[in-house]
Amino acid sequence: MDKKDLEILRIMQRNAGLSMNELAERCALSKTAVWRRVRELEKQRVIRERVSVLDPEALGFGLMIFAFVRTNQHSDSWFSQFQRAVESIPEILEFHRTSGDIDYLLRIVARDMHHYDEIYKRLIRKVDFADISSTFVMETVKSGSALPI
Repeated sequence: MDKKDLEILRIMQRNAGLSMNELAERCALSKTAVWRRVRELEKQRVIRERVSVLDPEALGFGLMIFAFVRTNQHSDSWFSQFQRAVESIPEILEFHRTSGDIDYLLRIVARDMHHYDEIYKRLIRKVDFADISSTFVMETVKSGSALPI
């Protein structure tokens, strides 16, 4: 990756909806050169996907939850079952395996507390856990996805 690739990535992180013409103008490259670079970055999975960032509250998801999961089962089959369960619940936006006292961290959105309870019940019906504790976000002070490149 060279300086132009990094410049393309910086611009695309802020607005992935730019056309190749607009991106080329901002990078001072030809449209063809930018298209080739973007295609190669996608092929290398540096660019994993292009998405729009939506406002959860505007779409009725006023509650964000971090669920801390502990398990006493660490087999491949248990993890596969857990992974399938998480993938079947669209309100679970992130799924992380962690070190320390907590085994997994989930970021979940819900319309309200009742909706979260429904999500929680769907999850525990599908997988056996030692413990799940949840923290509810009162205010998001900073949120982003742009990497500091």
